[in-house]
Formats: sequence, structure tokens, C-alpha cells
Amino acid sequence: MNRPQLNPLPGVGFNPVLLLILAFHRMLALAAGLFLAACNGGTSPPTITVGSSGGGADVYYFEADDDVSGYELWRTDGTAAGTYMVRDINASASSGPDDFTIFNGEVYFSADDGVFGEELWKTDGTVGGTQMVLDINATGPWGSSPQNFTILNGELFFIADDGVSGYELWKTDGTTHGTVMVMDINTADGSYPQNFAVFNGELYFSADNGIVGHQLWKSDGTVAGTHIVRYINFTGSAFPSGFTEFNSELYFSADDGSSGTELWKTNGTEAGTVLVKDINIVGGVGAGSGPRRLTVLNGALYFLADDGLGGRELWQTDGTEPGTVMVRDINPNPNAGSGAIGLARFNGELYFQANDGSGSGVALWKSDGTEAGTVAVRYVTPYIYDLEDGGFAIFNNELYFRGSDGINGDELWKTDGTTAGTVMVKNINLTVSVNSYASNFRLLDGLLLFDADDGVNGNEPWRTDGTESGTVMVRDICPGPCSGID
Repeated sequence: MNRPQLNPLPGVGFNPVLLLILAFHRMLALAAGLFLAACNGGTSPPTITVGSSGGGADVYYFEADDDVSGYELWRTDGTAAGTYMVRDINASASSGPDDFTIFNGEVYFSADDGVFGEELWKTDGTVGGTQMVLDINATGPWGSSPQNFTILNGELFFIADDGVSGYELWKTDGTTHGTVMVMDINTADGSYPQNFAVFNGELYFSADNGIVGHQLWKSDGTVAGTHIVRYINFTGSAFPSGFTEFNSELYFSADDGSSGTELWKTNGTEAGTVLVKDINIVGGVGAGSGPRRLTVLNGALYFLADDGLGGRELWQTDGTEPGTVMVRDINPNPNAGSGAIGLARFNGELYFQANDGSGSGVALWKSDGTEAGTVAVRYVTPYIYDLEDGGFAIFNNELYFRGSDGINGDELWKTDGTTAGTVMVKNINLTVSVNSYASNFRLLDGLLLFDADDGVNGNEPWRTDGTESGTVMVRDICPGPCSGID
């Protein structure tokens, strides 16, 4: 069976090169094992930390390569001694553990042991407690490639390919017998469920039943309770994505085949699944505003969109058509747009990257939801791809991100929301204008962990307490210039 297909971004035409870039970037992000839910307005996997026995410190699980065993399951408590491989799952090559998710006090993930292919695994942090849950694809050594893990009503939902039905919706209670397909939605060639979100005790997602492409579906975990909510697009895939709960409804972007990708909402019924507003009405049929980064703040839903006149800017909605408006036209130049990227909640405001077109370049911006309160914090360039994946972290009442001042390359930065308080924490890679690629932030027992390359030891796990002297490498997993973390 074919692996799930990547879909174009909302409002962006098909571009195979772009899709390859996005696919590669997603692999890098997933390899790090973390998406910070605190900084993402949409639905995200939980932070991959579990309580350890002993000192009460948290433990972070991730994929790493020590240049001996290949990419295997590792853990860290933020110390060199507490950073080690949990188990060499594939003794002959890399097992490539991925999609880490906490469920019932254990960490679930996908891995390839070299015998059964990429299957569903779990670990309690010990060698003996790291085991395969089920060989879902028993037709050969290819594996079922489980992914998109999401918890609902005491069960872990995901997609997998059993080698017969294609990629379909599965669930597990953590046992072999309790790992089953929920429903064969597309009996011909797999429904490729994606973009999972929990809303009102049910799982919402995009799936293709083989009739008119990807539409809005929901499931309560039973066959009878798994069904399409509405055929949004009768001519092709609607590609619903970016699900975010707001005012007891679920908001998302979708393409109805006429308006293009626009802002929609649902209360879970067919009649209650409606277009909020056709924001881009000047670009012709199917243009779409491409809403993204849906984020709730202070009683309003914010997102980034392009109305076809002002380019991509910050918008807000109260759920009504007249209440869906642009917050500020940051770049007033016709059709230019500020190119706003990101959106992170911090101290009652939204933070993002934008360019006002004044010639000063890209800056870190913030907004309180008003035009006057949408201002540049400092002209430092946050790293674009990190921001698109919610690459901010709140630590000790400051907002951390990967940025560049144009002199030191991409390094670790933080802000308290003021110009003076937006500073580089440490120039990790001392080579002029060379990046340390500080990224993949995760909170751990009073520290902020991240990955970085100091130009000497390759890309390795680092930690910071917020000071320059307290920003140090945790362990050189792959000794020398090679990288322990991809």
C-alpha cells in the first residue's frame, strides 16, 4: 500500500518541490519528538516527558545516534549521566523511533526492529519494558508505519496499514488484543486519516472514503460511531485541517471547491458545519485565504490569512462573518502582505514574525488583538520553519525562540515582550554568521532543553537556565563532529 500523501498547504497550489521540503522538515521535527502544546493554538501531541523513579525529575525520550547503534531510543533527565540509550531495538541498523506520545504512564512510538518493519512500540524506560505492542502488518517485514497518535476516552488512536486495508483508523488500549482497526473507511485503498483533533468526546479528522476525496469525519471509537460529518467539497478533497476549539465549536480550514481554502466551523452536525467567511473574494474561484495557525486568545480566535488585497496578515474572528476581520495591515503596500508566520500565546499577547515593508526587514511582532496594540518588538529574525511548527517555548516567564540578528547566525534568543528584553541567550556557534540551529524546545525539571550545533560537536542536546553561563551541552552523544541528533 502507498504511504499517506502530503497535501498542499491551504491556499497554495500544488508544488512538488515545496511538498518535498515540507516532508523533509516534518521528518526533522518528528525526529526530535516534541511539539509544544503550550505555544500552539491547534491540537498537538503531548510534550514527551514522563516522571522518573528516584529524584522526581522528568525524563525526555527521543531518537539519537551514537555512531555505533544507529538511530535508537534514548532518554535524558538533563544531565550527562542521565542521558543514555534505553534499548538497541534494531541490532543490525537503525530502528528510527518516531511519533512519541505518552499514554497510560508509558511512551508509545513507532520503530523498526529489523524483523517486523515499522510497528507500534511502547516503553516504561527500561530495556525489558520496551516492547512491540503488535505486529499490525503481518503480511511481511514492511511494517504498518503507525503515526498520528491521539488519546481519546482512555484509548490511543492512530493510523496504520495492516497490508490489506491500507492506511486506516486504529486504536489501542496498550495490549495486543486491544489493538484493533476502528473502521475500514475506504475499502478500496485506504482512507489515509490525518489531522486528528479531539472535540466533544469524539475524534475529528480528514479522511477519504473513496468517493470525493478527503472530507470531515468523526469517530467515537466504534464502527457505528465513525462517519462523515459533511461533504464540504463535492468536486474533490476539502482537506480540513488546523482544527481548533473555540466557543464550543471546532474551527478549521477547508476547501469547498468554490471559495478555495477558507475558515470553517462545526458543532459536530452536518447542518452545523458551515463557512465562517469567504475572506478572499478577489482572487477568483478557488483562490482562498489559506487560514493557518488558528489560536485562541482572550475570547477571540486569531489566525493568519490572505484576503487577496493585503497579503498574509493577522486576522481575528468571533465566529460570525461580520466579526471576522483583519487585526492590522502590517505591510500596507498593495498585495505585499507582511508574510506573518507563527503565532504563540505569551503573557496575554500573540507573538509572530512579520515584515512591515518599511525596509527595516523582518521582526518579532506582538499583538493584543487591537490595531494599535500590534507592534514590532525588535528587528530580529525568528527562524521561519520553527515558527510554522510552533517553535516558541515559554520558560521562566520569558519566550524562547531561534533567531538571528544578522551577525551571529541562528542562535538561541528570548524575550520578555520588550525591545530591551529581547536578547540572544548565547552565541553557541562562535564561527561568524554560522548557525547553531537551536530548536526543538522542551521543558524539563526547571531547565529548557533544545538541540544545537556548536560547530565542534555536531547537533547535540543542550540545556539552558536562561543565562549564558547556564547554557551548556548535555552530552556529546555522537563523539566528535558527528551529530547525535539529526
